[in-house]
Parts: sequence; C-alpha cells; structure tokens
Amino acid sequence: MSNKRRDFIKNTALLSLGGAAIPQFGMANSTDNNSNSKIITDLRPKVLFFDVNETLLDLTAMKKSVADALGGRKDLLKLWFTTMLQYSLVSTVGRQYNDFGIIGAAALQMVAKNNGITLTEEDAKNSILGPIRSLPAHPEVKASLQALKDAGYKLISFTNSSNKGVKTQFENAGLTQYFDDRYSIEDIGKFKPHTDAYDWAARKSGLNPNECMLVAAHGWDIAGAIWANWRTAFVSRPGAQLYPLADAPEINESNLKLIAEQLIKLK
Repeated sequence: MSNKRRDFIKNTALLSLGGAAIPQFGMANSTDNNSNSKIITDLRPKVLFFDVNETLLDLTAMKKSVADALGGRKDLLKLWFTTMLQYSLVSTVGRQYNDFGIIGAAALQMVAKNNGITLTEEDAKNSILGPIRSLPAHPEVKASLQALKDAGYKLISFTNSSNKGVKTQFENAGLTQYFDDRYSIEDIGKFKPHTDAYDWAARKSGLNPNECMLVAAHGWDIAGAIWANWRTAFVSRPGAQLYPLADAPEINESNLKLIAEQLIKLK
C-alpha cells in the first residue's frame, strides 16, 4: 500500500475518533500549490496535451441546455456528467465504443427516467450535441495558448470527443490555429482515463510517457495520466477537484494563464 494511501486511511481513522481533521486534497485554488504540488523536474515536457471540454471550452451553454432538458433541474447536472463518464468506462471495459456525445445522451435519458422526467432520445441528443459544437473558449485560453506557442511548445489536443466533434468545436471557438495536431480516443476506441489511451497518444507522438504533459480540468483525467507516467498540470476550474488517492500534479492553478506562466519558465 502506498504511503499516500496509508496517510489517507490514517487521517480518516483519526477523524472518526475525534482527532485531527483530514487535510483537504486537490481543492481548486492556487493557494494550495506549495503543499499540493510536487515539481518533478525543471525541464520542459516535449509536448503539451490538452483536454478540451471545460479545460479549454466553457460548458455553460451546454449545462443550461441539459438542465432545461431535465425540467430545469440544475441539481442533476453533476449526476448526469458522472453517469456519462461511468458508462463511457463501462463501454471501454466491455470492448464497445460509441461517440461520447451519444453516451452522454443515453446517460441523460437514464437520469431523466430515474427522476420522473419524460425525455425522448432525440431531445436528449439535441440538448447535448447542438450546444457542445459551438462552445466558446474560456476568456484566458487563446492568449495562453499563443504564449505557449511563442515560447516554443508543441500543442496537441487530446479528447474523449470524436474527431469530427472536436474539429467542429475548434473551428467554432477559433482554436484551430493554436494546435499542431488533434487526437481523439475515437481512433483507439478506449476512453480516458484508461491507461491504454495515454499510452496510445504517447506512441502516436513518438514520445516516452514522461515526455508528455497533460493539461486538464478533470481530476480523473489527471489521475489517469499520472498512472500512465505522464506529467500533469491541473486547471482547477470552479468545482473541479483532484483525486485524493492519486499523486499530485506538478502544477495546480485556477486558470490556463497561470499554468502557461509556469510552463514558460521551464528550460
């Protein structure tokens, strides 16, 4: 059992006995950086891989559309997303593949049915696939990507969305020009955070895993990349948290601008 896991269990036991409180893991703000991050090296990664949805693109419009499909139940949004992620992994384990958006629509129907909401398959698809194609970038994203390119970094997007889906997203959001390539797990048929997905992306780039860095706003994606021996940078968007049983990322900041500033300092 790893030291990190032993410490986590120990602290949990102490809390149950009225002792010391459990330390907060992966809280989404940059004030935690000194205690929650570990700098592995001051050398630059050879390639920066970027998750897309929420990391680069603002999901507000899609969340509103999904909430409207659920009768205005914003409280069900997190349940819908975790159900979508769960069944993408169920598909991967079962050696099946469907477009991430299609899985999202199926998950939305499941959540609706469990909460007494009538939702057709067509309406579920429309509430997701329409808005997700025209999401805007977060305010700091374009300038941050340009700064990284100007500093000599190679940028590749790496997403669970389909090839056609991310191409459309980038065109509509004005992000195409910043990236040297776009990778979709559609080409391997296994969703992140399966280790095979990260291994595939590294091989496709001709890199060793430790030469790759994932920049993402999802704790599960960061954990998967770390377990695949990638370097990582966490964009702690509001509501995002790291997984307590995974090692900390090298960089943990609240937006991409702050992450870019740290990456540009690396030699």
